[in-house]
Amino acid sequence: MTTRIPALAAVFLLVAAIQPAHASALSLGEKAALQAAMQSHIERRSVDGRFPLLDAAAGEVQLLRQRAAHPVILRMGEYFILCSDFEAPGGAGVNVDFFLARRDGGYVVFAQQAENHELLQRLVKAGKAERVD
Repeated sequence: MTTRIPALAAVFLLVAAIQPAHASALSLGEKAALQAAMQSHIERRSVDGRFPLLDAAAGEVQLLRQRAAHPVILRMGEYFILCSDFEAPGGAGVNVDFFLARRDGGYVVFAQQAENHELLQRLVKAGKAERVD
């Protein structure tokens, strides 16, 4: 439990640091559709209630349990970034960012990144991504 607190604190600090510059707000329906698309992606890919995540550097697959989706939504041009917290075996927290695109009147996940806060910070700092929630 104590290892989760610093990880969650880091996520909250990251979210607080990502302030909307000139973001246009999303409608409640758009937010719900984005969150539903991410959740549907997670559920479709899960095996026995666990989300398999490839750790390419370690050459391993981690089977994660989803804890909670974040309410923060970032826009990157015509694409969106949503996040969810997961728990690895042993209890360590893992943050996964999901990248979504519009498709057929809905949304589809086209990429995901685990524990890559630096990427989000670079995108926001460069003006390539902004909060729209």
